[in-house]
Amino acid sequence: MNKTLKLMVMALCVAPAAMAQTEIDSLGVQDEQAFTFTEAQLGEDEDMSQNVTIMGSNANTYASQVGYLFSPMRFRYRAFNQKYNDIYINGVQMNDMETGQFRYSLVGGLNQQTRGMENSLPFEDNNFTMSGMAGSNNYNFRPSAFATGQRLTLSGANRNYTLRGMYTYNSGMQANGWAFSANVTYRWANMETAYVDGTFYNALSYFFGVEKLINDQHRVSVVTWGNPTERAGQGAATDEMYWLANDRYYNPYWGYQAGHKRNSRVVNDFAPTLLATWDWKITEGMKLVTTLTGRYSMYKSTKLNYNNSDNPHPNYWKNLPSSYFDVWFEQDANNRTEQGASDWLRARNLLSGSVRDRQIDFDRLYLANKNANAQGADAMYYIQAKHNDNLNLSLSSNLNLDLTKNQHLGFGIQLATNKGMHYQTMDDLMGTTAFHNINTYALGTYSALDPEVQYDANNPNAVVREGDRFGYDYNILVDKANFWATYSANIGSGTHVFASGRVGGVEMQRDGKMRNGMFLDNSYGKSGTAHFLEGGGKMGATVNLGHGHTISGGLGIEVRAPQAQAAFVSPEMNNDFVVDLKNEKNYSAEIGYQMQNAWLKANIMAYGAIVKDVTEWQNFYFDDINSFSYVSMTGINKEYYGVEWGLNFKVNSAINIKTIGTVSEARNTNNAQVWYMSSTKGTFNDANDGKPEICYNKDMREAGTPLTALSLILSYHKGGWFIDLNGNYYDRIYLSYSPSYRYQSTLDKRNRLDFEPVYKDGTTEPLESAVAQAKGHGGFMLDASIGKSLYLKHGRSMSINLMITNLLNNRNIVTGGYEQSRSSYTASDNVRAYQFQKNPFKYYAYGINGMLNIAYKF
Repeated sequence: MNKTLKLMVMALCVAPAAMAQTEIDSLGVQDEQAFTFTEAQLGEDEDMSQNVTIMGSNANTYASQVGYLFSPMRFRYRAFNQKYNDIYINGVQMNDMETGQFRYSLVGGLNQQTRGMENSLPFEDNNFTMSGMAGSNNYNFRPSAFATGQRLTLSGANRNYTLRGMYTYNSGMQANGWAFSANVTYRWANMETAYVDGTFYNALSYFFGVEKLINDQHRVSVVTWGNPTERAGQGAATDEMYWLANDRYYNPYWGYQAGHKRNSRVVNDFAPTLLATWDWKITEGMKLVTTLTGRYSMYKSTKLNYNNSDNPHPNYWKNLPSSYFDVWFEQDANNRTEQGASDWLRARNLLSGSVRDRQIDFDRLYLANKNANAQGADAMYYIQAKHNDNLNLSLSSNLNLDLTKNQHLGFGIQLATNKGMHYQTMDDLMGTTAFHNINTYALGTYSALDPEVQYDANNPNAVVREGDRFGYDYNILVDKANFWATYSANIGSGTHVFASGRVGGVEMQRDGKMRNGMFLDNSYGKSGTAHFLEGGGKMGATVNLGHGHTISGGLGIEVRAPQAQAAFVSPEMNNDFVVDLKNEKNYSAEIGYQMQNAWLKANIMAYGAIVKDVTEWQNFYFDDINSFSYVSMTGINKEYYGVEWGLNFKVNSAINIKTIGTVSEARNTNNAQVWYMSSTKGTFNDANDGKPEICYNKDMREAGTPLTALSLILSYHKGGWFIDLNGNYYDRIYLSYSPSYRYQSTLDKRNRLDFEPVYKDGTTEPLESAVAQAKGHGGFMLDASIGKSLYLKHGRSMSINLMITNLLNNRNIVTGGYEQSRSSYTASDNVRAYQFQKNPFKYYAYGINGMLNIAYKF
């Protein structure tokens, strides 16, 4: 496929690039392209570190293009967590009520429906909300709003999927007052065609809508959509494993079974949604929009696990060459022996040889299970499935009225309730029939007869069959209410001012469905209810200085309730809320300058934000306590600041030269308090007598997005041709940090055992090098796009668009990853040859990849 793409580019005589120029392309070729890139590469892979933030504003050269332009690097606007970017459809908020984030897969495949979007940057007013700290977007899903006609799109790609077919029908508002809309999209790739080995993609998206114009004042629309998807995951790996495989896209999740490829991480995702909207035009200057939506989201992700046996993954650290011989420290005499060197060579030859030797051997696992079954033992290997389902109901009502010709008032209310259902099922016993709902991790601490080892003491020693729930089963209940108001005014001929405010309430509760043996009196049934009052305000102004010069600025303060996802210490085990759980306090500001004349459109913006009392949550295996650890970090303060710019030079009527970029900072400004609980003991902070520890996470940067991103673009648009060439440079890409590596107790232990210094001389203050955050390699990427619009008879048209990303095939750019949360020494203080702190897991940017779109509109 790569050779084919290169030949296509040569044949078209175009250098690499791609840009979203929605204001130029009347056929929507580039608009189609922007959504295609985001959907195919980023937004639907939750096994990756982050989703891209979708932003845009037609008045801002930078914001209107940056979300798409830097999407191969999973770029996030101002490095903000996606929970600060609010997404609405017909005025009702669609962000997940537990995480605060919007999952793009909710509207995956609906390229034509998601083109009609109202964008509001952080300090822009709008008609549907007080804009979020990372901006707000409102999709218009009314059937009458879509471009009338039929559209057929066929696409070929070498990305997450290989082929795509899309059919769209929009009637427009007919004379009888009815409007209809429909869309069907299918996307496909198998394990032989997908970009990453061992993955596949199978998704069918649908959209159906009807709208009725009752009279001049009232209209009602009802739409439903969904995106049932089955896809196989890609796992991260260390540079050592990438080197052994000689492949930047080595995927540890798959292997062979009976000669056929099988992936152990398969996601099934389906969130059917129904949305009804009533538009009431009360007077010429007053409009009420009321929307009711219901959604049932089903998300299932499988994982290969093991019981009383060895880790079956070939890239497990004990299988790697560097686990036998310390390649980092010459002074490590115990782990630099002749036998270790011999074992290093043996492991290297094995893993760099046959592909089968560095992938999962499912046949071996089935044989082991067969032998265990014959002896009456539980399955040694099995496929489990984690489920995160949601039932959501939301109601919004927004009233907008013109007070005078130059004054506007908008306000609204939203009520929402969400039931998050979290449980684990047995997906595949891999040839056995026996498994019990027992906490085998706790058997080393407690007797098999003790109730502590039961995952569900109400049903002790329950036999688990395929499809049965085991391990954990609980619901998270969240209710929200929010009221917002915005006043805006035009003063004179060139000044626009606004003030927005909101106030709301959030309550959350856990409802356990299993009585965990570690918490017999605090895991089954409902927890207490946490209540939070939230709200805030913003104000901003834009002043036209004349002759194309404009300045703008804004100030904001907001108090936000913590996310339910991080509000419970160990939701899989008990009902406890995080200790010292507080509202976040957010302070933000920006100031900008815009110039526009016949040959230049320029934006430059400086911004800053302070976020206080952030709560973050993690769960991982921690060697120091030989147990899974549930970690809550509280009292985290963060700061974000930077400068962003967009310059569009019009050379002539056909050629534009643009530069877009940002240089930013996004870091923690203090050390957090940390609470962590052992899953095998049910106790908190064993190493600190049950008191909170310090986690030295000051100066940790936001991960998974480049903090420096620069682009230079050359565009040629004339006579129906669209040719774009852009070179992008990315730098300062940080990986997600490991809290346990930075605990006070861990640093004390490292100070005794590490071969590198940990504390500054004579103090207990850690050296910067001892707690430095792992980074990924940045670099230069060249992209290209060429398209042609053809106008046919009878109002028909056709567009052909070829998009190529990373034409120079730079495979050294890291898009994200994470540090390992394990220790380079055993619980008995023996130093290991394998150095976890030197081996973070990484994802690398795809090499040359692209998509060819052919769209016929009739």
